[in-house]
Amino acid sequence: MKKILNLLLLVVTATLSQAQNKTNDFDLETSFIEPKDIIKVKDGHYFIDFGRAFFGTVEITSNENQNDSLVFHLGEKLEVPNRIDRNPGATIRYRKSTLNNLVSDKPTTISLTPYKRNTTGDAIRLPEKIGAIIPFRYCEIENLKIPIEAIQIKQKAIHYKFNDAISSFSSSDKIMDSIWDMCKHTIKATSFTGYYVDGDRERIPYEADAYINQLSHYSVDNEYTIARRTNEYFIDNPTWPTEWLLHTVLMFHADYMYTGDIEPLKKHYNSLKLKTLMDLERADGLISSKSPNLTDELVRKLGFKKGSKKIEDIIDWPPAQKDTGWKLATAEGERDGYEIVAVNTAINAFYYYNLKLMAEIAGFLNYEKDVLFFKNKAAITKKSINDIFLDKTKGYYIDGEGSSHSSLHANMLPLAFDLVPNEYVKTVTNFIKTRGMACSVYGAQYLLEGLYKYNEAQYASDLITDTSGDRNWWNMIQLGSTMALEAWDVKYKPNLDWNHAWGTAPLNVITRYMWGIKPKTPGFKIAEIKPQLADLTFSNITVPTKNGVIEADFKKESDKKDIYSIDIPENLTAVFIVPNNANKVYLNKKKVKHSKNLKLSNGLSKIEIKY
Repeated sequence: MKKILNLLLLVVTATLSQAQNKTNDFDLETSFIEPKDIIKVKDGHYFIDFGRAFFGTVEITSNENQNDSLVFHLGEKLEVPNRIDRNPGATIRYRKSTLNNLVSDKPTTISLTPYKRNTTGDAIRLPEKIGAIIPFRYCEIENLKIPIEAIQIKQKAIHYKFNDAISSFSSSDKIMDSIWDMCKHTIKATSFTGYYVDGDRERIPYEADAYINQLSHYSVDNEYTIARRTNEYFIDNPTWPTEWLLHTVLMFHADYMYTGDIEPLKKHYNSLKLKTLMDLERADGLISSKSPNLTDELVRKLGFKKGSKKIEDIIDWPPAQKDTGWKLATAEGERDGYEIVAVNTAINAFYYYNLKLMAEIAGFLNYEKDVLFFKNKAAITKKSINDIFLDKTKGYYIDGEGSSHSSLHANMLPLAFDLVPNEYVKTVTNFIKTRGMACSVYGAQYLLEGLYKYNEAQYASDLITDTSGDRNWWNMIQLGSTMALEAWDVKYKPNLDWNHAWGTAPLNVITRYMWGIKPKTPGFKIAEIKPQLADLTFSNITVPTKNGVIEADFKKESDKKDIYSIDIPENLTAVFIVPNNANKVYLNKKKVKHSKNLKLSNGLSKIEIKY
């Protein structure tokens, strides 16, 4: 069965690759979803729960005429049980619509009034034939004069093509399972424009949003065209936050590692060099958005239109904007008090990582001189970061040149990007663990990555599954959302929306770091599998690649024994990284001597690890 599935996946992937330049009309699909629950509120008034929020509207079909108007309410949030919140606040969606009459035997789509902000300006437009849509889970019908049994009502969901069947995850921690499921649904549901957009408030692609969206999407589906279209969009449509711009190279690099298609790197290589912002570099290899080199000419070369904003250091989101009138829970927003100085740690950590990846990209393209160029620049920048920003007395990083403050962000980013000298890893991670989740849902991506990279799997797992307070993914579920929120709670971002894929860090981190399944070589020809399952007693995962599906299963038989079953598809091989504390290792019942890396051929492999 699995061979048939993998063969079908290869055919579908090839077809989608050929279609990657088609317009949204061809890329978007419509799913019709039956109600999970229909409850009579009173005569003529019914409450309908479709189970999960999707972007769309409702379609109603009746076998009887109603020559009177019907009132429809659609929304994401409940005010009380069986009643949609008509004034949900923030950018949580609600719409009322009236249907003048209902004609029998004719499927009727309920029309909605569009929101101006997300259908004008820089917002990604939907094809006209789709009409106005909103994210909603619930529907109420009022003034229904015919029997409820006479009608069929469905959630008409718009989304990008998505294969639900080729990815899965379950474990001994049901909280983690619920969060993974919510995040996977977010990826499918927020694909409704054919681009990675920031949510329903603006419907605009932003680099930081898109990168996390991409990593999560690639973890659950082998559909790559939406990322390609979004990456291409950013070449000529950058956004102004400095660290957002510095995600562009990351997106193109990730795409090549998953797809093996070199053409986007060839086509946009010179643009990617510009997007590193190395033109802003000073003599010691550090960059600043306050550099005199940030001229109007450079701004235009970066892709900004005339009269648009110049780049600006934001450092996580939201900033402490004095003119918003927001009553934030903490004055600095989600920055952990980050002191934004002219030459700061967060921006330069991103810059170093850009240089490191550009050296790899140059290598992929056989540009040997550029490989040396970027490696040398990365080494200089790394040295300056650690000479200037690493407080060797404290053992962790300050926020920037001239600052005396140390934030979570100034430390989690150097950790995630492999900047921390070995002798300071312990003090940096100890400091990070004193800060908790003092970053946004976006910043959590890098916090979790750094922790898993440096043997803090249990702490990272505890952050993912935390149920205390409101700064966690469980709070999103408890609030009633079926998609990831833009922020932990409305009190941290008073205009948040309930459909933001940059909040899906657990989805890709569970796949890529907790289970440790990611491409080791471009095009996923060789997979790396490095599990760090902390206190889970069992888990299984299915991970799609362009070459087929990897299936993995884990069971902890005792404190001294772990069992893995890993099924590798025919078109790739894998390297399994053995835990450092392993005592004895068996591969397919044969003892393996003195090896930290197990080579797995296609087919089923059984790995037994004794401690």
